[in-house]
Amino acid sequence: MPKNKFQEVIFTVIMVFFMVYFMICYNIVLNTGAMTNSVFLSAFHELIIMGPIAFILDLFIVSKLAFMCASRMVDFRNSHPFSKILAISVASIALMCPLMSLAATILFKNAGNQFIAVWFQTTALNFPAAFFLQLIYVGPLVRFIFRHIFRENEAAQNAAASVE
Repeated sequence: MPKNKFQEVIFTVIMVFFMVYFMICYNIVLNTGAMTNSVFLSAFHELIIMGPIAFILDLFIVSKLAFMCASRMVDFRNSHPFSKILAISVASIALMCPLMSLAATILFKNAGNQFIAVWFQTTALNFPAAFFLQLIYVGPLVRFIFRHIFRENEAAQNAAASVE
């Protein structure tokens, strides 16, 4: 997990890329009713718009709120690291899904006077996918990538600590 602001930014960029890309693919399939190879390319067009929105929301608003919510669910001092990760992930999903669904509704849905209903429907359809994607696939993948990016840094810190 990130240990400083730079690592937090890198972690957020990686997480946002994967989550937003796969959620866009999912929503394209929902809208078209078919999974085709073109979905993977089409998703990059929306990623350019939705990626920065997700990054700003997560880095400046959601991560802090998710941490506060998670700390109410789990005692961070005495809990297993997996419990902490799970609590933060669940809180992040609970906050990001409605916010990103709101952004998608505003930007892509042409909801008109049915705006609230379309936003709620979008959130309801996105939540299960975001939940399982984050907990089972993207979260572990991003943590794996992150650990390998910052492995040398951790090894150097551990070596310095053992010398002292």
